[in-house]
Amino acid sequence: MHTARDIIESVLEKPSVFKSKEKLFPEYVPKYLPHREQQLKQLASLFKPLLTDPGSISQRALLVGGIGTGKTVTARRFGIDFKLLARRRGVKLEYVHVNCHRDRTLYLVMQEIARQLHIPVPQRGLSAQEMYGNILKDIDERDIYVIITFDEFDYFIDVAGNDAVYFLIRTYDEYPDMTKRINFIFITRDMYNLGKLDSATESYLIRNVIHFEPYTSSELYDILAKRAEEAFYEGTIGDDVIQYVADIVGVDKGGRGNARLALEILLIAGELADQEGAQRVTIEHVRRAYVKAEPDIVVIYDSLLYLPLHELLILLAAIRALSSKGEAYVRIGEVEQEYQQICEEFNEKPRRHTQVYEYVMDLKRLGIIDARVSGRGYRGKSTLIGVRVGPLEALEEKVLEIINKRYREARRM
Repeated sequence: MHTARDIIESVLEKPSVFKSKEKLFPEYVPKYLPHREQQLKQLASLFKPLLTDPGSISQRALLVGGIGTGKTVTARRFGIDFKLLARRRGVKLEYVHVNCHRDRTLYLVMQEIARQLHIPVPQRGLSAQEMYGNILKDIDERDIYVIITFDEFDYFIDVAGNDAVYFLIRTYDEYPDMTKRINFIFITRDMYNLGKLDSATESYLIRNVIHFEPYTSSELYDILAKRAEEAFYEGTIGDDVIQYVADIVGVDKGGRGNARLALEILLIAGELADQEGAQRVTIEHVRRAYVKAEPDIVVIYDSLLYLPLHELLILLAAIRALSSKGEAYVRIGEVEQEYQQICEEFNEKPRRHTQVYEYVMDLKRLGIIDARVSGRGYRGKSTLIGVRVGPLEALEEKVLEIINKRYREARRM
């Protein structure tokens, strides 16, 4: 019998596909931000007066975009690099990043700003407004300027309310001659919550809006390829695997365009490879990772119960064709051949090509399969079919179980 230490050591000594797993974590801020160059340029243009005429204006920017569109990492990267460039030019600049999902009240936000700026907070209880006054006094005495990012600003609006937002953004209104040392970046998923503010506050916030669109598959490929280079040992993950993750998440291929989800899938796929002692990350690892990372996967599994019989047979055919070839996609013709054999197994009359194509499109609409027109690397045009969820073996068992149950119920009637 192995001791606990033996078991732990066996895991620690097992080789890994990762050389730096943390490069796939959401909090990692890479030096390169593919396809967010335009947003960085907009931020640099807005905050340029901080370097050319510091203290002349209090600047603010509003970053708007869905989950995983690069808002947070762009703000952090900008803050890190802009601070360095400012200091080279003799401007003492600090960058503060506040997560409003955690710090939702004005008081908690002030505490966090003071902590990051290394400003001591007196033991006696201070109001949020008094604490802010101390912060303004401290940075003035130290002759420093600050960019404060309010990440997930939606939560702050919901909890703190209009008065707290107004208090922040109108910092220098009462003191027009005061050196304007504090600048703001606000990050929100959409403009909806801004409608909860009064018109004056809302109009002040939306003057400098920078939009972040969901990523396409080609954009995600560039992001994932760069991160994979940093995170995985050479030869442990192929371009086909990276492209597959980019395809199932890319907004142009029916995905959410969420880079955070794509990175999580890549991370989980690598962890699954490590657990098995595999030397390479495979497409099957990605399918299984997608099941763990995608929160709506349960809905997809539930929808299998309500599929018409021949759609289930088509799905079974796609699973078997993909399992046989070991690839991310197969041609619709290969699926049809498999489908005809399955129909013989179940003594069913196979449907014609037009009907099969309609079944495929229906399965695609439900998010169960992926179907697209072939591109580079394929002779002629054909519909390519893939299955996002996995493992394929478990999915095949599930589909077969539902089909067999249908036949048992039909015999009883």
